Amino acid sequence: MDYSPPGPDIEAVRLRCFFVDERGAGRAWLRSLVAGIMGGVLATSGFSRLRFLGAVLAAVGVGLLVVSAGAPSARADGGGYADWLEEFLIEPPVLKGRDAEAAAPLAADPANLWARTDASLQRRLEAAVSGLGLGGATSERRLSVALADVTDIDAPRVAELNGDRMMFAASLPKIAILLAAFEAADAGKITLDTPTLSKLEAMIRRSSNAAATEMMRAIGNEYIAKVLLSRRYRLYDPEHNGGLWVGKEYAQQAAWRRDPLHSVSQGATAMQTARFYYLLEAGRLIDADASRKMKEILGEPAIAHKFVRGLSQAAPDARVFRKSGTWGRYHADSALIEHCDRRYIAVALAESDHGGDWLERLIVALDDLICRA
Repeated sequence: MDYSPPGPDIEAVRLRCFFVDERGAGRAWLRSLVAGIMGGVLATSGFSRLRFLGAVLAAVGVGLLVVSAGAPSARADGGGYADWLEEFLIEPPVLKGRDAEAAAPLAADPANLWARTDASLQRRLEAAVSGLGLGGATSERRLSVALADVTDIDAPRVAELNGDRMMFAASLPKIAILLAAFEAADAGKITLDTPTLSKLEAMIRRSSNAAATEMMRAIGNEYIAKVLLSRRYRLYDPEHNGGLWVGKEYAQQAAWRRDPLHSVSQGATAMQTARFYYLLEAGRLIDADASRKMKEILGEPAIAHKFVRGLSQAAPDARVFRKSGTWGRYHADSALIEHCDRRYIAVALAESDHGGDWLERLIVALDDLICRA
């Protein structure tokens, strides 16, 4: 079926954003409140202590009623996070040269992978994940997987597990910076000269945090968010629980804006990441030429772990166009893979100390699923 997303629940988004914006101040206030209560308890005894605790409980109850009743409207005219997001959800930005497209009624999503679920592939994916001993991880939502056979680009076959689960993805969302850089160049904001292309290659192939931060500063954080939220791509979509998000530089600075639904600084969902690669392979990231150049940058990965390590042993002749991410117990990998005369997209996000091993074994099973189709 065609995907024509209805408008988001702006009041719900406002409420989430209010608490995201105020979270830092709220934690400090809570610490002060707890310290005050403990001090009062220690300074009183007997009936006086009971009266003190009763007064505290009454005050907290009134405070919760005020916050729950007033939080959305408190930000309504303050120019805060919710207002910023609302502007782009209701009137997404027009990217250069596509005014007519943006002004037209919202058309069917050209990358509606949710409508392309293949029952046979879904059953086989579930069996493969269970066979690897990872069924529990998917049930606990600590593992998300998306698999799309795009050998016929006009008729993709898709399977997923927790595909719309928003997870911290570390360096994987650098693919969003890559897209935004090409959009910025198309708009005349930056030039894709040799030094800039070298930074993009370092950011993607070697996962250079310095190069990623430098590119974010050159493009602008808000511009990157606009591209992800834009009508053309909708790679971050509240109707699908989020998606690709880069709300923090890859440096020691505080987050610029965490994602409004889950407060993740650098996040992704498996399905939205798969949509990125689908649009890339279909030549729809800006245009065919820009998509080809971005695909080249995603080729020749320099970090041999997770998907790359698994395929290097099981399918050494496979061509891999890929971006991964690692931070602590969070492991992510994503790739467009050409092997056994087929093309497919594989994405996996894991939260486990063993996540790297999970993904290395998983890609071998996914490759086998596609090649034996």
